[in-house]
Amino acid sequence: MTCWFEGPLAAFDTETTGVDVETDRIVSAALVVQDAPGLRPRISRWLVNPGVPVPEAATAVHGLTEEHLQRNGRWPAPVMYEIAEALAEQAVAGRPLVVMNAPFDLTLLDRELRRHRASSLGRWLERRSLHVLDPRVLDKHLDRYRKGRRTLTDLCAHYGVALEGAHDAAADAQAALEVVRAVGRRFAGRLERLSPAELHTLQAVWHAGQARGLQAWFALNGSEEAVDPAWPLRPDLPAAAA
Repeated sequence: MTCWFEGPLAAFDTETTGVDVETDRIVSAALVVQDAPGLRPRISRWLVNPGVPVPEAATAVHGLTEEHLQRNGRWPAPVMYEIAEALAEQAVAGRPLVVMNAPFDLTLLDRELRRHRASSLGRWLERRSLHVLDPRVLDKHLDRYRKGRRTLTDLCAHYGVALEGAHDAAADAQAALEVVRAVGRRFAGRLERLSPAELHTLQAVWHAGQARGLQAWFALNGSEEAVDPAWPLRPDLPAAAA
C-alpha cells in the first residue's frame, strides 16, 4: 500500500498585504495538485486587487505592487469563492492539503470569506473535512532538538528541496509539498502507519504544545507577545475584539 507521502497531495499558499490575519488581505494565491512524486503538478493561480493600499514592505517581499494589482488583479469576492471551492474539492477527493504555517494562510482565507462572501471556510468544508499537513509543525515535532530557524527557505535547504522564486505563491506551495514528501521519507518509521486524518489530529496537539513552549520562552525573555495555540485555523475573534 502506498504511503500518504508517496501518493496524491495538494498544496496551498498565499501572498498578502501583511502579517495580521484579522486585517490584512490576500493579493495572490496558488493551489498545486500532484498525483504522485515526479509527476507534473496542476497549478491554479489567483491574482487579487485587494481594494486596500499595498504597503511597500509587502511589495518588497512578494514583488506585487499596488498599481500592478489594480491593473491585473480581480475583485476579491469571486476569487475567494473560487479558492474555497478548490479547497473543498481537495477535501471531497480525500487529497491531503499541505499548508506551510497553516494558521496564517487558512485563517486569512477564512477572514476574507467572511469579509467578501458573508461565509466562512468551515461552511465550505461541511461536506468533508480537510486533512492539513503543515511542514513547519511536522518538522518541529519530528526533529525538535535541531537548532536554527524553520522558515520554508530553511526547511527546503535542510531537506534538499529546490525553491526557485521564493514568495511566489505557486513556487512556495510546490516547495512546501516537496518538503512534506521529504519529511515523510526521512521519518517514515514514525509516519507511514499514520493516515492523513490521524496526522491532522496529532498536528493540532503538537502545534499547541509548540505554542506553549514558545509562549514560555517569550515570557522568560520579558516579551508580552501572545502565541495562538489554535491549528490549523484560528477561531473567530469576539465581536468586541474584532
